[in-house]
Amino acid sequence: MERKDFLKSTAIGIGALPIVPMLNACKSELKKSSTNEPSKQEVTKLQKPKIVKQNEGNKLNVLGDNQNIKLTGEDTNGQYTLIEQNNEPGIGIPPHIHENEDEVFQVLFGQVEMSVGNKTTTLKAGDLIFCPKGIPHSWRVVGEEKARAMLSIFPAGLEGMFSELAELPAGPPDMEKVTTICGKYKLKFV
Repeated sequence: MERKDFLKSTAIGIGALPIVPMLNACKSELKKSSTNEPSKQEVTKLQKPKIVKQNEGNKLNVLGDNQNIKLTGEDTNGQYTLIEQNNEPGIGIPPHIHENEDEVFQVLFGQVEMSVGNKTTTLKAGDLIFCPKGIPHSWRVVGEEKARAMLSIFPAGLEGMFSELAELPAGPPDMEKVTTICGKYKLKFV
């Protein structure tokens, strides 16, 4: 072997050293997946692209909160839910805690007063807030105009609760029924 060829093959060999641990990890994953447990590929479904136009979605009135569910857990393989909210001043949700879900609210127009933990702020168009699970939070539309916001919920699942709540009769809510439905989804009012 000529010196030039030797140096090339050695350089390639040395360059491949960092991937050896990855190859070993792949082997152990293959061994694990050859058991009766499903492989990662079997568990993870391929997601399909979805286009949702401005006025499309599943429109619900959830105890006065006008929601348009744009993406569900079925669309996102359980990763998240995306909901557009369009509400009049004064509409809001009292303090509550999610045991399982984190939420992100982004105001598109109008003003929304948000309380998370012991901090209260007014969000305007372009502002967003992260509400971690386990921390009490609430929101209310303030100001003179309607507010529109996008709500992202991680992981998905609360869209089922919203659908159940939307089926309750119009008028003052039966808080016993509301509490029962919310409790199924590990959400409680505080």
